[in-house]
Amino acid sequence: MSGAVKLPLGLADLTFTASGDALVRRSVLRSGVRILSERVPGARSATIGYWVAVGSRDESPGTFGSTHFLEHLLFKGTTTRSALDIAVSFDAVGGEHNAMTAKEYTCYYAKVQDRDLPMAVNVIADMLTSSLLDREEFETERGVILEELAMADDDPSDVAGERLFEAVFGEHPLARPIGGSPETIGEATRDAVWSHYRQNYRPQDLVITVAGAVDHDELVAGVERALRAADWDLAIESAPVERRTAVRNPIERGAELVVAQRPIEQANVLLGVAGLPSNDERRSTMAVLNSVFGGGMSSRLFQEVREKRGLAYSVYSFSPGYSDAGLFGIYAGCSPTKLEQVSELLLGEFRRLAADGITDEEMRRAVGQLSGASALALEDSDTRMSRLGRSEITLGEFVDLDEALRRLSRVTVHDVQELAAELVDRPLSIAAVGTIDQSLLAGLATAR
Repeated sequence: MSGAVKLPLGLADLTFTASGDALVRRSVLRSGVRILSERVPGARSATIGYWVAVGSRDESPGTFGSTHFLEHLLFKGTTTRSALDIAVSFDAVGGEHNAMTAKEYTCYYAKVQDRDLPMAVNVIADMLTSSLLDREEFETERGVILEELAMADDDPSDVAGERLFEAVFGEHPLARPIGGSPETIGEATRDAVWSHYRQNYRPQDLVITVAGAVDHDELVAGVERALRAADWDLAIESAPVERRTAVRNPIERGAELVVAQRPIEQANVLLGVAGLPSNDERRSTMAVLNSVFGGGMSSRLFQEVREKRGLAYSVYSFSPGYSDAGLFGIYAGCSPTKLEQVSELLLGEFRRLAADGITDEEMRRAVGQLSGASALALEDSDTRMSRLGRSEITLGEFVDLDEALRRLSRVTVHDVQELAAELVDRPLSIAAVGTIDQSLLAGLATAR
């Protein structure tokens, strides 16, 4: 292929060859179900994902946390399979199965040998279409989710991450935690989650992606059989749900500083600003910026904070993107006595990046790191399956390795400095967790 391949919702069939001679095919059924496959030469296994474009940002008051709650419940049994039956189906063949809830989508996935792919198609289809959401199981799983939230609350880096999203995004739906809170999970009702299920798990919402050893025609036939067995009427014509709007609304910062006091040995500090949406043309520039700044052991943050000064063990930057917004963040964990020094150093390096830019050598190193990491990641069918899903649900285009490398090659040192200067001028938020002297951080976000 040459360049990115667009994925129009109204196009019923599409076939093309991606880098490495992988055959990519896409079919849109009359019912709106979308099925994408990437056949990888020489593969003996396959990873399958069933996706719906609903995440924590889509919830309304009274249903916060219901998307994640529902993810748990779909493993608890259907009209034809018990929870144990579902687990045994994959364990008996050495397969892996799980699910993930994100801010903009939910995915149920499995990795199996090629000969077991039809089983995975059937079992996950049954889970998604015929879940019982049994009331007794609902109450049992409520306890499991509350324990999961408690586990996350015991992880200071998780807590700091959640506080940073709240501080940066304010009232934006992306600020909400994916799993909800103990209060919202405690108040959740089976009827509300059932309503959420029926509203968002329909043929026109469903995207199925498979990568590895897969025959597309057999996959489509298997999916159709599985969905019909669940009494989904695939003859009813329906257009796939529209992708999220990419219209960018201004992000109103929620807070300059958020501190959670915890009696722990380290101070966990995060600095963040609004970043780039997932479809921004400068995502390749952001990838280079992030690599140079805090993306590896040769990055500026690692070298300045850990190697030269020994102030932290873990220090890095990150840049998640969503349909209409993004975040650029910096993390470090350090002794509370060094919190002020580390925070000022993080912010100083951020501002130096914007003022002075990067060198040609840093550019070459970043492109090499990103290119190699991308190629190695695609050795795994999980990564390829996820790429198909995000391409269909979020981006509306498929970008293979060759095109990704072409985009990286077009990034210049000027582009990186220009983006860094734009980011550093955005309102800065700081989140910290630990035994924190709040006065050490007060005013740091606005100091120049």
